[in-house]
Amino acid sequence: MAYLNSNIPPIYCKIRKEYLYDLKEHMGESEDCVIFAITSISGRAILFNIMLPNGACYWRLPISAFFQKSYDRADVPDMQTHELELWNSFSYWPSVTCFDWLDGVAGKYLGLDKKFYHGKYLFTIDWAHPDVNILDTEHSEIPQEHKCAHILELSNGNYAAQPNNRILWHINSYTTDNSWPDFKVQTTYWDAEDNNMVTEDSDKMFYEMQEKEKSVSDLLMDGYKEEQKMYEKEEKDKRTYEKYKEYAHDLSFENDSNKND
Repeated sequence: MAYLNSNIPPIYCKIRKEYLYDLKEHMGESEDCVIFAITSISGRAILFNIMLPNGACYWRLPISAFFQKSYDRADVPDMQTHELELWNSFSYWPSVTCFDWLDGVAGKYLGLDKKFYHGKYLFTIDWAHPDVNILDTEHSEIPQEHKCAHILELSNGNYAAQPNNRILWHINSYTTDNSWPDFKVQTTYWDAEDNNMVTEDSDKMFYEMQEKEKSVSDLLMDGYKEEQKMYEKEEKDKRTYEKYKEYAHDLSFENDSNKND
């Protein structure tokens, strides 16, 4: 996992020239370039690093600065960064992966304007926290907050960076369900070792796993919990009366029953 900067598969494309002049000059013009790396700064958009035909490198540009090389500038809609990228970088430690399963796969993402934007997969940026000795103030490893960013080459000529919960992929032989997912956000921290099993106390290579014996305090706690359950059940089974008349009527009924006995 890289810190701050990371290589990406090179993208030969064009840059909206005004981004090379702090959005103050050369509006509507374009220039060839190659995107070859990203910069990940917490709380900022994913930033892209490029080389230009004159040999100059220009650092830390947003995804909205670029469009595909096969398009003319006039044919590509100018879209703002937040329209193309939903979330900022989640930490200073990015991971870049081109997943074989998704390589070149077509998909569509749901934009903030409630419209679908179609494109093809290029690679994925994900984030994590690298060292327990560094204070983690970010959200990259909180299940319900984590997002990755799939980089897409859009059919309108732009590029986009979208998370899983905004994209539907299309694979001819597999994605036959046309419904919009209604999944819930994951909040569970999955842990295979969060149980009461321990290895046997031996030097065997193929050791057994066995249930850990409960301590006296564990047994006392189990007994306390069982007693609490019984008490709560008794309280639940008790009859309650909102009015005195209800109590009197019930008591009268019980007295009548006792006479018959």
